[in-house]
Amino acid sequence: MSDWDFLHDMHHAGHSSEQIADAAACGYNPWEWGPDYEDDKEFSVFCPQVDPELEMIFESLVDNARSYHKLTGRYLQIWGELGELYAEVKYGIKLHKPHTRGSDGKLGNDFVEVKTISPEKDGEQVQVKRAGNFNRLLVIKISEQLEFEGRFIKRKLLSKGEGAYARVSWSNIPPTNDEHQA
Repeated sequence: MSDWDFLHDMHHAGHSSEQIADAAACGYNPWEWGPDYEDDKEFSVFCPQVDPELEMIFESLVDNARSYHKLTGRYLQIWGELGELYAEVKYGIKLHKPHTRGSDGKLGNDFVEVKTISPEKDGEQVQVKRAGNFNRLLVIKISEQLEFEGRFIKRKLLSKGEGAYARVSWSNIPPTNDEHQA
């Protein structure tokens, strides 16, 4: 799938030429952004029942990662996958096929990019491509005890700048309501 296929989708959905041109200029379809959530607790409306088998796999992977760390003193390098799987289990994000560019999945009408902060990472920042096709960023933080916490931030609240990447500090993202540890 091309990074620009959404322009064809917009055309087929009946968007005006002006809207399509605006979307081409910014690199994503702003009319697909869905409602402007003021409070992330509204995300629970979209969260479907989690596949129990998927939840068991996630818990098993985390247990295995804990056991491996306890035995070897090293962490398994599976942070991104664990973060995305947690996003799917915890928030009901429907992940895209592997290697899809622009975002990691969808929640309701929102395209979501998932970034993970591992326990090994110095500092608590993530960077995300400004050119990505997402309107929500979900940052997953994994503690040294392999406990998970997620926080959403709207794309429009990311720092403005010239570079290819925007940086976001964990401490600058308000906690997502109803968070529990995995």
